[in-house]
Amino acid sequence: MDDTLYGKRDKRGDWKPLKFLEYPPVFVWPAQPRRFLRWFFGYPGYILPWNLGYAALSLVFWLYLTPPMAEMKSFAPGWILFLLIRNALIVLAVFGAFHLRLYWLRRQGTAFKYNTKWPSTGNPVFLFGNQTVDNMIWTLGSGVPIWTAYEVLTLWAFANGYIPYVSFAEHPVYCTVILLLIPFFREVHFYLVHRMIHWPPLYHSVHKLHHNNVNPGPWSGLAMHPVEHLLYFSGVFIHWIVPSHPFHAIFHLQHLGLVPAQGHVGFDKIVVGERSAIDTHAYEHYLHHKYFECNYTDGAIPIDKWLGTFHDGSPEAQERMDKRFMERAAKQAAKRAKKG
Repeated sequence: MDDTLYGKRDKRGDWKPLKFLEYPPVFVWPAQPRRFLRWFFGYPGYILPWNLGYAALSLVFWLYLTPPMAEMKSFAPGWILFLLIRNALIVLAVFGAFHLRLYWLRRQGTAFKYNTKWPSTGNPVFLFGNQTVDNMIWTLGSGVPIWTAYEVLTLWAFANGYIPYVSFAEHPVYCTVILLLIPFFREVHFYLVHRMIHWPPLYHSVHKLHHNNVNPGPWSGLAMHPVEHLLYFSGVFIHWIVPSHPFHAIFHLQHLGLVPAQGHVGFDKIVVGERSAIDTHAYEHYLHHKYFECNYTDGAIPIDKWLGTFHDGSPEAQERMDKRFMERAAKQAAKRAKKG
């Protein structure tokens, strides 16, 4: 599949799409119900293919790979270790599948790859000087255990009736609405956490570890400092407040745990066959890793656009961001001069 039909390369060989980023027709006025419904139910859209895939996988996990609620009423090494191994295996499968196809086997070469370079080796900012090894260590050594800890605690609380429970059988419409809203809530929570850890003291002590991945790959998605993992997965606590089903919490945590591989994949499309490809929706977050101070979230809620930090890939957006940087640098220089 020819990537020049969809984008172009700059002098360094980096690829960018011809079409600038835009938000879906959710928060628009006047309302556009037909466009909204096409986006919500169509392909590609809100439900298809990615969110439906994550929800289906979570349902399999809830039905067949989660211990009975009665067993989870008390903390026991057996079922806790089972969840830890189960989560590690799904991360290895999903993150590994992206990496195997696109980076190890390089099935589509650099077609649709934003940055023409491959993961870094011999770079001292990464453990053992290897970007992929470093990313896997932080993902499996910190991300998966903290994800599992939140899951264990939440399922234990459900099993003991400590948090509000609602049944799909008794309230199917309500439960379906909650399920559909989880990705929206994730965006808001992620934006708040993400802006917080870009505060300079937290950035340099915590978030910089993730931003060492200027040229991210799928394993970069959960390559975070443990403090960032604690903040990132804390969104599941919404189910301690809003009446939910354990399946909601499992889906929420799986969404948190698996979407980062897709969002950091480094390719705009995954080629399937000779004439078709699947959109990864990774460009918005790639620009965040490239420029650091834009696109703090990505998805349907235009928070970055509302607050002036949206970069759509256009020259105009680049000019706005450069102007913002220059104004901030001038203010900082004025403060230093005043103190001096």
